[in-house]
Amino acid sequence: MTESGSTVHRAVVEHLVRQLVYQRLGKPLPESASGPNPLVVNISARHCHLTQEAVDALFGKGHQLGVHKNLYQAGQFAAKETVTLIGPRSRVISNLRILGPCRTLNQVEVAYTDAVALGFEVPLRLSGNIKGTPGCMLMGPAGFFEMKEGVIRAARHVHMSPEDATFYGVANGDEMRLRIGGPCGLTLDRMLVRVDPSFKLEVHIDTDEGNACDLRPETPCELTQ
Repeated sequence: MTESGSTVHRAVVEHLVRQLVYQRLGKPLPESASGPNPLVVNISARHCHLTQEAVDALFGKGHQLGVHKNLYQAGQFAAKETVTLIGPRSRVISNLRILGPCRTLNQVEVAYTDAVALGFEVPLRLSGNIKGTPGCMLMGPAGFFEMKEGVIRAARHVHMSPEDATFYGVANGDEMRLRIGGPCGLTLDRMLVRVDPSFKLEVHIDTDEGNACDLRPETPCELTQ
């Protein structure tokens, strides 16, 4: 979902839609919308991150992930490849999207309702913190790959650059709040701050959280401490 050539990324379009809605209503933009970069809030649907070893087992030795869609963060993409997740008592989720490029550990991220459907008791964790988490079996066109651990509910978080962090007065590892407006408006606490020079300002919430607030492109959102 990144900008490519003259194509404007959807997230930027959504930000412009929010600006237009506020203008039509005659209301000022939230402070967070007037920062150095537009605030983008995206729903992160269930997906997995895999090592090259796992990709080899699932798709064949030396297989390279293909790009289905570029993501908002530079260098990240939704792969063409999907797998089947096999949970307890043989419950499955088909067409689980792989996000690339390959990583150094295997991790599956699901929402709470996904975990219930699969029969998992899945802990809420920061991405990469998989010690002591449940495992699962993945099935691809070339074979199976068993994960001993790595199934999590990803904690909601916000990516930001050092420039954004200075604007909001936060540092890496801090927590913020996300105020979401609209008819189903709510405030999400404990939004983990992740700071890196390569990051664009983007909040990730899961499908349960997105559905709870009926998040839409025109929904006003604001980051606060």
